[in-house]
Amino acid sequence: MELHRHVRPDLSLQHTLANTVQPRAPWRRCLGHADKVRYHVIAMIVVSAVSAGGIAAVGVPVPAFAQVVRLISVDVKEVAKGWRTTKLHGRAVLNDKDEKIGTIDDIIIGKDKVLFAVIQVGGFLGLGGHLIATPFNQLNLDDEKGKIVLPGASKDELKNLSEFRYST
Repeated sequence: MELHRHVRPDLSLQHTLANTVQPRAPWRRCLGHADKVRYHVIAMIVVSAVSAGGIAAVGVPVPAFAQVVRLISVDVKEVAKGWRTTKLHGRAVLNDKDEKIGTIDDIIIGKDKVLFAVIQVGGFLGLGGHLIATPFNQLNLDDEKGKIVLPGASKDELKNLSEFRYST
């Protein structure tokens, strides 16, 4: 049995472009006359379609994502007169009789953009209280006296409401 040994190529010849034959890429083939005509027709169709689309789009603004953002101008002086939510946290909530019935624990913006006030009823220093949630528009904010009033409510009525729990 004869063993084949690996033969190293002779490196004594210098490789130049003149004596090196490079194989043609497999995707390149000789084009006949019909193929050349077909190639040029397809190229002209592509160029025409691209340039026609560009001309048709000139002067017509097209949003990137069919979403338009509309900015609304507001009177910043009026906004500055409003109540800041950071200043509401921990403030006393009173009833019509000027009795303290709870404190504001948090302000929550619902999925439908409705504001809710989370009020802690009872407890001491934030411990042992009963949390309830009420629509923020039920609160009356008294600008002159700086009071927050929940009309027609009592501490006992609020304690009987279902308890609010924060989701994680």
